[in-house]
Amino acid sequence: MMKMNRTFRNMLIPFCFAVVIVCVPGILVKNGIIDAYTAQIISLGGINAIMAISVNIVCGITGQLSLGQAGFMAIGAYACIILTETVGIPMPVSILLAGFVAAFFGFLIGYPTLQLSGDYLAIVTLGFGEIIRVLLVNFKGLTGGANGKRFTSLGAIMMSASPALSYFIIVGVLTLIIVLWHNWQKSTYGRAILAVREDEIAANSSGIGVFKYKMIGFVIAAFVGGIGGALYAPFIGFIKPEMSGWIYSIYDLIYVVLGGMGSMTGAVLAAFVLTYLQEILRFLKDFRMVIYPLILILVMLFRPQGLLGERELSFVKLWDGIPGFFKNIPTFIKSFFSKNAKTANVNSGEDSNE
Repeated sequence: MMKMNRTFRNMLIPFCFAVVIVCVPGILVKNGIIDAYTAQIISLGGINAIMAISVNIVCGITGQLSLGQAGFMAIGAYACIILTETVGIPMPVSILLAGFVAAFFGFLIGYPTLQLSGDYLAIVTLGFGEIIRVLLVNFKGLTGGANGKRFTSLGAIMMSASPALSYFIIVGVLTLIIVLWHNWQKSTYGRAILAVREDEIAANSSGIGVFKYKMIGFVIAAFVGGIGGALYAPFIGFIKPEMSGWIYSIYDLIYVVLGGMGSMTGAVLAAFVLTYLQEILRFLKDFRMVIYPLILILVMLFRPQGLLGERELSFVKLWDGIPGFFKNIPTFIKSFFSKNAKTANVNSGEDSNE
């Protein structure tokens, strides 16, 4: 009974934090307290955070180096538009199906290539992203070619025109992905993937199918990347084949490296910080793109493990620390004033001696 209460508590506290994180800023956006421009930046940060999670599943959790996650994002974006406008599927269902389409392509690319590792896998996935870009450019009838494709459905127009709606949808999906992944990582499959990351030989000798769990991690990462692209399409309202280019995969990788390989909350925080930083430095024009490699160099020199390393922010521990924080405030105030009183007495004694 006690264990059940503890489990319920560990689920309830993160749920309450998630509701506050999603609802409070959304209400502020809806009431105009947070302006539309800031709301759009936060929503874009949410999409970048989803892509950072996608990269982190492959690089930080599974232990593989992939440079093709932007390709899965492009597949998800185009699949969402085609399923909604051509096939006539409702947009929420299209977003989910776009994730499965990207996961299917993840299986196709992962099955023959996950026997490779390190630089070899990175080169193959980099080539995969370029293949996707070339296909999107040449299938003009379906993708619009090099000119891109516009999302003109009612749901996309509403989402791109309403900052509050975009925020609720994107940050809500981001929160759901984090919760689902956090729980899945604690399952047998999640622990097996971590075992593969730590030592493939030891995992294989323990009866864990190394290739199988690499495939599972890669396909899940492709699914999350597809969801990110499917949210990006209605949010922006227009997409181009260039979104599958290798440079966007590098951006997503920077979020993970800065936040910490293997830390989901670290990658999410880094995605939001760098997205907002990019907008703040817009006055530098094209020179602002120098900031990304500069930050990466500084992180590699002074904190190579990233901001959080492999640690995660725990809302349960944060909640447990709140009572102790408020409990120590009176003690801190008392010690502060007593210290000032002693200093005043010493100063007055010196003045009287003079």
